[in-house]
Amino acid sequence: MKYQAVIFDFDYTLGDATEGIVASANYGLEKLGHTLRQREEIRKTIGLSLKETYRTLTNDTSEEAAAMFETYFREKADMVMTAHTELFPGALELLGYLKDQKLRTGIVTTKYHYRIDAILDKYHGADYIDMIVGGEDVKNPKPDPEGLLLVMESFKLSREQALYVGDSIVDAKAAEAAGVDFVGVTTGTTTKEELEKYPCVGVCGSLDELRKIVVHLGNVW
Repeated sequence: MKYQAVIFDFDYTLGDATEGIVASANYGLEKLGHTLRQREEIRKTIGLSLKETYRTLTNDTSEEAAAMFETYFREKADMVMTAHTELFPGALELLGYLKDQKLRTGIVTTKYHYRIDAILDKYHGADYIDMIVGGEDVKNPKPDPEGLLLVMESFKLSREQALYVGDSIVDAKAAEAAGVDFVGVTTGTTTKEELEKYPCVGVCGSLDELRKIVVHLGNVW
């Protein structure tokens, strides 16, 4: 059995929180006196840290302003994010399948840990995940490999025994930096061609296809 753990990004990998993210980002921008951004502009930043999201949307390099944006974003997100997050079809079924196969599961995300807890509780999915590393659990957000390395250390696994699944270039870079295999999913804003520019063992368009791809990697389960 090659892999003993499958680790997931969250946004656009296991679920869709677009509406909550757009509302929270524009709330932060408005508080700081910036023009509101279009939904698609904000969608393309999903997966970045909040400070990097602010810099990308405004071209403002002020660390103080980025920190304030992070505070305002969190303030609004505490009100709207859980209610406006949907798990993708097949997410719980896939996680349940992995658990049935005695595989460890994790989430490494720039989203706050407590936010993932609340979303999983909403869908009665907490028992399917063994470990969560959120934005507040690391000093360095993705693409730094810190979060992935924390999970592997906790699971006591070698780099060859873990697989990371994500939808963005940030995820691909994090997996490469951590030295773990990567499967890309095109359920976000990043194309198959963009993901394939980075080391990956497969790219798929849905969680159902993900399961088939990983099984095909060598009867992994």
